[in-house]
Amino acid sequence: MNKPVYFNKLVRDKIPEIIIKNGGHPDIKILNNEEYRIALFEKLTEECAEVISAENKEHLTEELADLFEVIHSIVKNQDITFEEIEKVRLSKKEKRGGFDEKIFLISSEKVNLGGTIS
Repeated sequence: MNKPVYFNKLVRDKIPEIIIKNGGHPDIKILNNEEYRIALFEKLTEECAEVISAENKEHLTEELADLFEVIHSIVKNQDITFEEIEKVRLSKKEKRGGFDEKIFLISSEKVNLGGTIS
């Protein structure tokens, strides 16, 4: 018997089935709501790192799709709607702008923006 490889992370729903079809024996756990919430945010961090390390457009597109899947799961889990998110996004864009002009802030003597700089 082969030595197990430990992942200890949230995986897509069909991964155990795929492992079995390939002759493996997955050891899984169904998370409770709090464990799931924590695992989603850990997955978000993992997927963000993979987006950052993408080497080309195809790889970037694949990693962004994974990131979107995690975001969809967080939105659903937290009982938020995409309409709510879009409303806030547009409000922030109206008040503070987007990122289209590629402005990189180096420094400022005085900052009082009523929140974070993002």
